[in-house]
Amino acid sequence: MKEIATGLFQIPLLPRNSINAYLIDGYLIDAGIRSSGKKLLQAIDAYGRDKIKAHVLTHAHPDHNGASAFICDTRQIPLWCGEKDVPVMESGNVTESFPNPDSLMARFQQPFMAGAKYPVRRALVEGDWVGEFQVIDAPGHSPGQIALWREPDGALIVGDILFNMNVWTTQVGLREPPVMFTSDVRQNQASIIKVANLRPKLVCFGHGPPLYETQKLSKMAQGLAGG
Repeated sequence: MKEIATGLFQIPLLPRNSINAYLIDGYLIDAGIRSSGKKLLQAIDAYGRDKIKAHVLTHAHPDHNGASAFICDTRQIPLWCGEKDVPVMESGNVTESFPNPDSLMARFQQPFMAGAKYPVRRALVEGDWVGEFQVIDAPGHSPGQIALWREPDGALIVGDILFNMNVWTTQVGLREPPVMFTSDVRQNQASIIKVANLRPKLVCFGHGPPLYETQKLSKMAQGLAGG
């Protein structure tokens, strides 16, 4: 676990920042895959287990909700996620929003990576607050994906709106999420433009290292907007 901005801690759950979770203002953001539970508990204990108020998902996909039920049960904390991801989180069928839920990848991820179904205590919508971070509605990769934005210092947590690595090779670089996991590519591109317009100074990803050279995000957004 490392502090990458004031009160913003990154928890790399796999080597080379392949899967990340975060701690902010007493909230655990995302929970990796099923096997991530032990690392997350270690990070929570180092942070201060009594400080944790809730667990928040940027979106309900197998590599983000994998240890959610385990963490919430073990630490007795509520689960929050974007309003439109509540149904799949509570059913446990989190690959349902993939373009092809019957694909080989979906059929692998659902039983081996995804977490158990779990009740959502709070459905988040744009304008809500998670500590000092404001919820930004950013659908596309999943119907209910959110970003978390702290305007005073320009810190932005984007979940999987964008990746800062190639998940197959682990090569670092800004890119759109894989089509096979994205429910609506055009809608996700609109969300990329939306968060780029915030002009962040630090971007934190579900996959890949933090991005400080945020002009790269602006350039990508301009390209998607036809500029």
